This record gives sequence, structure tokens and C-alpha cells, in this order.
Amino acid sequence: MVLKKIVQLFIIIAGGTVGYLYIPDLIRVLDITDQKWLQSPYIGAILGALILFLLTFWLVDYIVDLLRWFEDTLVKAPIADLLLGSFGLIIGLVVAFLINIIIQDIQIQVVSQVVPIFLSFFLGYFGFQVGFKRKDEILALFNGGGKREKKKSEEELAAANNEQLPKPKILDTSVIIDGRIADICQTNFLEGTIVIPQFVLEELQHIADSSDGLKRNRGRRGLDILNRLQKELPVNVEIYEGDFEEIQEVDSKLVKLAKVMDGVVVTNDFNLNKVCEFQNVAVLNINDLANAVKPVVLPGEEMKIQVIKDGKEQNQGVAYLDDGTMIVVEEGKNYIGDTIDVIVTSVLQTSAGRMIFAKPKPLEKAL
Repeated sequence: MVLKKIVQLFIIIAGGTVGYLYIPDLIRVLDITDQKWLQSPYIGAILGALILFLLTFWLVDYIVDLLRWFEDTLVKAPIADLLLGSFGLIIGLVVAFLINIIIQDIQIQVVSQVVPIFLSFFLGYFGFQVGFKRKDEILALFNGGGKREKKKSEEELAAANNEQLPKPKILDTSVIIDGRIADICQTNFLEGTIVIPQFVLEELQHIADSSDGLKRNRGRRGLDILNRLQKELPVNVEIYEGDFEEIQEVDSKLVKLAKVMDGVVVTNDFNLNKVCEFQNVAVLNINDLANAVKPVVLPGEEMKIQVIKDGKEQNQGVAYLDDGTMIVVEEGKNYIGDTIDVIVTSVLQTSAGRMIFAKPKPLEKAL
């Protein structure tokens, strides 16, 4: 939205400038009216801004889309390509400037005014292409010629034998507040750079400043987890300063960032998990990991539990394992407060957690 307004403002300024310079002369040449006030440069600026804005109003969306595509392309491009391409562009423009100084002495108006525009464009373009496409030779020139090329070949050969570098892991707000991500990083199970987007930090700060006590504590816990990740744990943490101002929702920004960086979203939000899967964005769900490392329980196994409350259905009892897994005990209401042996009948496993269904062993023996 902000980018669209900037483009519209640029169009208005450009139209006003053209109108200020040429519309009064155009009115005098065409002899449209004798009204002197209509030949004022300021009236021309207003008319030029209005006309150009109305004529290009339908082009604004296409211009904004083109700028966003250009931005995504620059973000994804290797830094060496950008630097050497820009260096070549600068050299081309400098050469064009020096040639244009000579051209300005030519008395022919078309040559002195029009040719420099084309010259600057083409030399700038060719300079960028040379710097971009011959970057390897330029790097070799600045780093020892043949020795550098040989070393680089050896490095490329070694890199070809290795696996690809791990993708950056982008944390969302929920997984930071949850806190288990710090323990996972401490065990070195999560490879690659940990990326904390600036818009996630702002959301955490907003939660930490909330008037609601529970939200405030959750936000502060998330900030403490980030400090631990950055200062105490052996992981590389980076802050992504960019933002996608045209997108309002934080979850949508995370998905967009993951596409731009070719990264992986780390979350324990069930809905965000599904959105990432739908948009073909790699996602790691902490809840899935927690469920995967829980002890496997199979139907028919026995376990000792303490029934602590009644369930939703009639005569059901509820118990919990040490890791928080809920056990629904059929006909267990009469055993509330007691520690009994149960037999597992079924296990329900989802991304939101795991639930075990069981029945008391004494009841099994009675049957």
C-alpha cells in the first residue's frame, strides 16, 4: 500500500513538472484561449499532474507488481552478482558522462540533448552485463589470478561432494513464546541460521506491553527466550530487518519471507502449519517433534496411572502422563483419586497432540 502511494506521488510530481514546463507553451501555440491565467505555469503544473495521474491510474498496479518482482529478484540474487553488476554499471555511467562532456560542445541540438540519454542507457547496461557475467574473472583478477582459480575449483569440487547447506530456520511468535525451541537448539538438532523477523519482534513487544497480565507474561517469556538463543546457545541468530508492508497478517508475512529466503518456518501453530503446507513452504512443527519423541504406546499395553478427574462422556475418567499426554479411561469415573493399572485400547495422534484411550485392568479381568 505504501509503495503504491509512493508511485502515485512520483507520477503526480512528474506530471506537474511536465505541465509546468510545456503546457503554457502548448496553449499559446495552439491558441486555445485568450485567458492569460490559463497560460500560467502553475495552472500548467496542476493540469499536468492531474492529466498524467488520470492517464496512468490503471498502470499503477502493474508498476507496483513490477517493482515487487524486481525487489524479490534482488533479494534472491547472490551478493557477489549484485556488487560486481553495480560496479560495472557505475563504470559504464562514468564513461558515458565523460563522452557526454565532449558531445555537449556539438552545436546540433538533437546530438547534444538526445544522444547523451541513449549513450548513458546503453553504456550503463553494457557495464552491468560485463560486471555480472564476467564476475568470476574479475574476482580472480583481484585474488591472485590462476592460484585463485585453482583454489576456487578445489572448493567447488569439495562443495559438490558435500550436502547442501541447511536452509535458514524462521521462527514465528508462538514457537518463541513456547520456549522449547531453546532446548532443541541447545541439543544441536536444529541446523542452520535462526532467523528472527523484525515484525515478529514487534509482535512480541506488543504482547509484552499488553495490559492483560497473562499476555504480558507470555510476551516477556518470549523475549527472554530470544536473549537466551542469542547469548547462551551455540547457534547463529540473525534479525531480518525487512518487512512486507502490503501484507497485514504476521503469519502471511512469515510465509512470504520463507519463499523469498528459501527458508523453513518453525512453529507450533496448527493453522500456520496447514497454510505453509498448502503454499508448498517447508515447515517444522515443534508439536510434531515432541509427539515423535514420546514413548510409543501400542494397543494392548499395560500402564499404571492415577485418575484425577472425570471426562466429558459419561463414566469416563482422565489421567495424564509425565509429558502431558492425556489418557481417557473408559468406566474410570469410579477410580478418581486412585492409582490403577489400565490397558491401552487405542491411540489418537495428530499435530495438535496425542490422546490415549484405555480401560481399567480390573474391569478387563471382570469381563
